[in-house]
Amino acid sequence: MEKRIVAVNAGPRMGRNTETLISEAARGAESAGAVIERFDLFKLEKYTGCISCFGCKRERFKGHCVCRDGLTPVLDAIRNADGLIIGSPNYLSEMTASFRALYERLIFQNLTYNLEKPCCNERPIPVLLIMTSNAPDTAYRGLLNGYKQTLDRLVGPTEVLVAGDTLQLKDYSATDWEWTMFDPEKKQRRHETVFPTECRAAFEKGAELAAR
Repeated sequence: MEKRIVAVNAGPRMGRNTETLISEAARGAESAGAVIERFDLFKLEKYTGCISCFGCKRERFKGHCVCRDGLTPVLDAIRNADGLIIGSPNYLSEMTASFRALYERLIFQNLTYNLEKPCCNERPIPVLLIMTSNAPDTAYRGLLNGYKQTLDRLVGPTEVLVAGDTLQLKDYSATDWEWTMFDPEKKQRRHETVFPTECRAAFEKGAELAAR
């Protein structure tokens, strides 16, 4: 029976770092026989983060966010999937607001506030969490460890892939700003030499996720 993997892009720029790594991970999963269902959060209809209505805490809605909006199809797909690939760029030392909106609702629907059974997710699935950042890949270990621990407990066993010191622009000299804190040539060299290895790592991790 073929596995269904949901791939979620929480970044706004198509064809750039985050979207590329998610696509590579999805290709890896497909190479292992999985079927991919993809969502680009910046293209969805209007949605919000958790509104703290506590509807998901009622017995009949347990494990289901009752808020109906652009994220509902994403949450439904993840609930029925065999794995999740999700990625976001780092904005101001955090994931994007779009990532956070999905994350809040994905996590909170499975949290019970019950000491004996704190999670109502009866079907854990493997997760690949991808983050890209202009800062070095060592800069956000605490942030990512926090996300990993929570996803481990309430969604499923999670692996993390980080691509740091990324190339933000194709041509830094073409901007109207003086971005003097960057070395454009160094950024370009890294993109040409290191980023391809990160793409291969994403492909391999996607294949591994689908094989679990």
